[in-house]
Amino acid sequence: MKYHPINNQLFIKNRAKFTAQMKSKSIAVFNSNDVFTTGADTALPFHQHRDIFYLSGADQEESILVLFPDALNPKHREILFVRETNEHIAIWEGAKLTKEQATATSGIETIYWLSDFDKIFFDLMTEAETVYFNTNEHYRQAVVMETREDRFIKMVKDKFPAHNWAKSYPIMQSIRGVKEQEEIDLLQTACDITEKGFRRILSFVKPGVMEYEIEAEYMHEFLRNRSKGFAYTPIVGSGYNACVLHYIENNQVCNDGDMLLMDVGAEYANYSSDMTRTIPVNGRFTDRQRAIYNAVNRVKDEATKMLVPGTIWADYHVEVGKIMTSELLGLGLIDKADVQNEDPNWPAYKKYFMHGTSHHMGLDTHDYGALKTPMTAGMVFTVEPGIYIPKENMGIRLEDDVVIQENGEPFNLMRNIPILPEEIEDLMNS
Repeated sequence: MKYHPINNQLFIKNRAKFTAQMKSKSIAVFNSNDVFTTGADTALPFHQHRDIFYLSGADQEESILVLFPDALNPKHREILFVRETNEHIAIWEGAKLTKEQATATSGIETIYWLSDFDKIFFDLMTEAETVYFNTNEHYRQAVVMETREDRFIKMVKDKFPAHNWAKSYPIMQSIRGVKEQEEIDLLQTACDITEKGFRRILSFVKPGVMEYEIEAEYMHEFLRNRSKGFAYTPIVGSGYNACVLHYIENNQVCNDGDMLLMDVGAEYANYSSDMTRTIPVNGRFTDRQRAIYNAVNRVKDEATKMLVPGTIWADYHVEVGKIMTSELLGLGLIDKADVQNEDPNWPAYKKYFMHGTSHHMGLDTHDYGALKTPMTAGMVFTVEPGIYIPKENMGIRLEDDVVIQENGEPFNLMRNIPILPEEIEDLMNS
């Protein structure tokens, strides 16, 4: 892996949090992601399933984690199964985890080769009454193919029909949403790498540059700082392209006078950062661009102050909408009649700010985390308001990642990334 080793105490704590919420005589299983092929003999780069990584640190394919707190054999209360390595695999693919390395990575003492899984799992199931399945129930999930977890669930239901079933997701959502300090440190590293990428492009962007060239500059800086690359597909949109919320083609020229919206973030050790900055292609804001930019930044600052323990996510978005409404009135983009006659289900401000303001951040860019209960300290959220004006070929969004604190305003993991217009102009013209 490119990243520095993570202290296994993080994974030990995470497993303890999960098993503390398991039912009596229950067993939970977590599978690695599949390796996906592109055709012929080529595979896409492997990305580990975040749940098994969160609980074990195992960052290779074909790994299985089994948690069974009530196992009669104490050695079988935590088991990690990994692919058996050999000289042939080491030469052709690179060495895989040895049993000793798997223990050092995860803090799990009992390591078996994957080939032993069926026999050992059958024996454990004779003691268990309930099986926790690791289904994907994220509010934005988009499952379009059968996963390794799906195949495992089918197999278990077929072979063990008399057992009870339970879901891992409610537990994972609860515990993954509140970060340990080690996780916040990893997120900070990801944000720091993103900062380096942004500072790099400020001296690179000029009229005539292509959006994909800017994307390449970010990737260069990310890779040279131990990141695998982008935490998500980057958005580099100039002019009208900035008004397309999920514009990812990044294949157009950046013209003089355009604003350039960049929604990019580096990953580090599988943890995501998520930054948006919008800059003038020629290095100077017009009065109109500056006015809209400052309005977005004010909304971001006010929204950030509301991310405190006790805040309800849905109520928070309503309040942010009120702040945005005030700014849009000031800019003349909407008037009082628009507000008075608005549809409560689609307020007037939605014409120019149609997406949400915040989502959980962590191992996933849109991370697991409770959304219907009060926010708590240790949660990490994005703050990303925007104003999009297609008729003016301009979209401006600003986004930081922040950690909710026990007291006071949240801690901004992107506090060092330039955002003030004057600072942007100075750096672009230095």
